Amino acid sequence: MPAAKAHVLIIDDDANTLASLARAFRLAGYEATVCDNAARALEIAKAERIDVILSDVVMPGKDGIAFLEDMKAAGISTPAIMMSGQATIEMAVRATRLGAADFLEKPISTEKLLLTIENSLRIARLELENRDLRKRLGRHQILWASAAMKQFMEQLERVAASETRVCIRGETGTGKELVARTIHEKSARRSEPFVTLNCAAIPAELMESELFGHEKGSFTGAASRHVGKFEQAHRGTFFLDEIGDMPVAMQAKLLRVLEEGEIERVGGDRPTPVDVRVIVATHRDLENQVKQGSFREDLYHRVYVFPLMLPPLRERREDIPVLAAHFARQVADQNSWKTKTFSAEAIEELENYAWPGNVRELRNVIERVLLLSTGDTIQAGDVRLALPQARPAGGTGDGTVASTSATGTLAERSAHFERGTILEELKRHGNHMTNTAKALGLERSHLYKKCQQLGIDVHAIRNSE
Repeated sequence: MPAAKAHVLIIDDDANTLASLARAFRLAGYEATVCDNAARALEIAKAERIDVILSDVVMPGKDGIAFLEDMKAAGISTPAIMMSGQATIEMAVRATRLGAADFLEKPISTEKLLLTIENSLRIARLELENRDLRKRLGRHQILWASAAMKQFMEQLERVAASETRVCIRGETGTGKELVARTIHEKSARRSEPFVTLNCAAIPAELMESELFGHEKGSFTGAASRHVGKFEQAHRGTFFLDEIGDMPVAMQAKLLRVLEEGEIERVGGDRPTPVDVRVIVATHRDLENQVKQGSFREDLYHRVYVFPLMLPPLRERREDIPVLAAHFARQVADQNSWKTKTFSAEAIEELENYAWPGNVRELRNVIERVLLLSTGDTIQAGDVRLALPQARPAGGTGDGTVASTSATGTLAERSAHFERGTILEELKRHGNHMTNTAKALGLERSHLYKKCQQLGIDVHAIRNSE
């Protein structure tokens, strides 16, 4: 019996064959869907999560060979096993050339059929894993040299091997999705899907359909069945980014899925079980949102089992040389450019910058540096040209450059730095709060709160906007 229910689509024009095969598969622990014609089967294969297809060859209308051709044209790579009581060598050869995983002659013993299905599933998963590994090689990699990231990675390694739910905390641009993907790749689910959804990017009215899917005709514009993210992530990992931006009404429905392990499509009349590890991330203060009533406390306790605090780039400057070299190689490879190295002075310029956009901003700056530099070695002047503004990691209250050797406690120095950075960005954007918030990777409301905390006259800024 499979460890988790695989979904088999059975296609045959004989009702008795469909009934007996469906019963055999369900007894063996599989989920089975039956269909008596190839045209309808193709629509099911497009709309639903199907792990393996078992199809008769000789059928009225479109036969099994035509079905394989349609699958290939539609880009459906689900393994298909063909069966026929009127098989010929020519028919088997043609089916194989069209991508059939196997070709069986009727009558088929249940034992042989189950073994063939299990083998096809195993091969398909191995191929998917190898394809994903080749695709991810060199692209999804956490690089670090700092003590802060060493501690972070030790925590990541421990939690990745478990099924524990993880909440990744960190500022915008720190690489929370990369962390989630790394957890997935180091887990027992690594060969299964890794599915993502950014809660801040989905309109509230579409959130339920994106998460759980919908049935055809369930609302205006629902022309066909849609498989939601939870079903797409079945047996794998579902990463919910910016969970703090999820509407409160949807939080209750997400909580039910986490508690019950099943979803119900919009317009559906029966629940569908899902086996998914959920990882969430946010740059927001969830505890404060719970107090304000904008985030459910019961959901908070469900997702906040193991928090991982991803430090901002300004708190792990030892990582900058490693990341800069990596991004330089990556950008050069993508554009077929000559690889360049950084001078010590160029690295110092990068280390002195504040990096409000964190690792994401560093990657963008490195790309600009490669475009602007003319020599084989990147110099400090190249970096200064590429940075949004040439300043060290600090600022005075009036927006002028401050020395990084400011005195006081860590909290006082941090507040001093944040106040100078915000004032400088406000000056650059003509006191326009919305544009300043975007430049700093903050929500507009969060920037207002920051200004109030740091003693910046919000009323004067609002009047000038």
